[in-house]
Amino acid sequence: MNEKQSAVKEKIIVALDVDTEAKALELVKQLKNYAGVFKIGLQLFTACGPDIVKKIEHLGGKVFLDLKFHDIPNTVAKAVIEATELGVYMMTLHASGGEEMLKAAKEVSLKTAKELGITAPKLLAVTVLTSLDLENINKIGFRFESVKEAVLHLAAIANQNAGIDGIVCSPNETAILKDLLGDECMIVTPGVRPKESASHDQKRTATPSKAISDGADYIVIGRPITQAENPAYAAQKIIKEIEDSL
Repeated sequence: MNEKQSAVKEKIIVALDVDTEAKALELVKQLKNYAGVFKIGLQLFTACGPDIVKKIEHLGGKVFLDLKFHDIPNTVAKAVIEATELGVYMMTLHASGGEEMLKAAKEVSLKTAKELGITAPKLLAVTVLTSLDLENINKIGFRFESVKEAVLHLAAIANQNAGIDGIVCSPNETAILKDLLGDECMIVTPGVRPKESASHDQKRTATPSKAISDGADYIVIGRPITQAENPAYAAQKIIKEIEDSL
């Protein structure tokens, strides 16, 4: 792998949306040379518990804990302390939890990391899920003129007001958020689908190369890699696709 490919590899987060520890760890073994981070979501964490984080780290994988914390500030703060102690590289919170909740999470992550002598995890605010479009948002009861307006509003609360490190948003909002929030704000983009790949339940998607060119610092890819006949080869193809476009 050349230097350019290695740089691209670090931008890829593989979503380990599987139901057993064995499946998850086998994917990590196959993909740790082709992905920078591995995402543990609700399914895997519920099935395996916190130990799966340590086991992936033991294999050399950095962990993105994607549990989308959303509760009263004190409850979220306590959950963030536990996640920080696990040594996760990044974790998610819902921006719609509000400024007080987000600030509490940021404060305890820094305090806990300092006490442990470790690097604090990157806190990422989820704005609008990529499975939602404007019709869905309006049905929930939010009153925005567009999905983009909702994303920008929530991103500003999280990053500019609460000091959250980064934003999770769909490819449709990546470029405008990068312009608005600057390079210091990390942008993580799910809903990424390689060419000729099915969108599944994602409504706002883009190819890996388009997401990266729009300013995504990390792209999250799940099924196109994990459900491929040869996951390592699928990941290599994505790296090559991005490299060729840069």
